[in-house]
Amino acid sequence: MIGTLINIVAVLLGGGLGTLLGDRLPQRVRETVMHGIGLVTLVVGIHLTLETQNVLIVMGSVLVGALLGEWWRIAAGLDRASEWLRRGVARRLSSRSMAHFTEGFVTASLVFCVGPMTILGAIQDGLTGDFTLLAIKSVLDGFAALAFASTLGVGVVFSILTLIIYQGGMSLLAGLAERVLTTPMIAEMTATGGVLILAIGLLLLDLKRIRVANLLPALLIAPLIVAALQALGLPVAL
Repeated sequence: MIGTLINIVAVLLGGGLGTLLGDRLPQRVRETVMHGIGLVTLVVGIHLTLETQNVLIVMGSVLVGALLGEWWRIAAGLDRASEWLRRGVARRLSSRSMAHFTEGFVTASLVFCVGPMTILGAIQDGLTGDFTLLAIKSVLDGFAALAFASTLGVGVVFSILTLIIYQGGMSLLAGLAERVLTTPMIAEMTATGGVLILAIGLLLLDLKRIRVANLLPALLIAPLIVAALQALGLPVAL
C-alpha cells in the first residue's frame, strides 16, 4: 500500500495547487489548458487502445458494459455521490472550484486508475513491497492532477477516494489478482480502458458529452471475455 499512499499524496499536492492556481488564471487560459489536456488525453487513449490483440473483444466489452452501465444507472449514482461530496465542501470553496466537481472527479478517477501501470504497479506493491512503478505513476499523476484541477476544480482532488478503493484494494488483493489476471486479460482491459479515456478526451474538448461512468463495466467484461475464450481453447488474438 506504500505506492498507493505516495500516489494519493502526489494527487493531493498537484490537485490542491491546481485548484489554487485556477482562480488566478484568465478564462481564455483555462480554456486553452483544457483543450490541451483534451488533446493529450486523446493521444493517451489511442495509445492504450492499441494494446489490444483483438479489437472485437474491446468492442464487445464496450457494448455489454454500456448496456450494464445504463441498466445499473452508474452515472446517475455517481452524480448523486459527487453531489453529496460537493455539498459537503461547497461552503468552504469558491463557486468556480465547484462548477465542474463531478466532471473533475470522474475524469481524474478514470485517468488515474486506467492503464497497465495501475494494475501491474498495484500487484507488484502488494506482493513484494516494490512500489517503483507506482512511484513513477505518482509523479505523472501529480502533474496531471495540477493540470486537471486548474480547469476542473477541486473534484480532481477527491479522485483519491477512487485510488484508495481501486488501486489500494488491488494491492491488498494482489495475490488473487496475479493468479486471476493473465497477460492477455490485462492487455484487453487496458485497451478497453483506452476507449473510455478517448471518451474523456472528447468531453474535455467539448465535442461530445458521453456518460463515461456508464461504460465502466466494460473494464470487467474485457477480462471475462478473454477468460471465456481461453477456457474454450479459442485464440484471443486475431
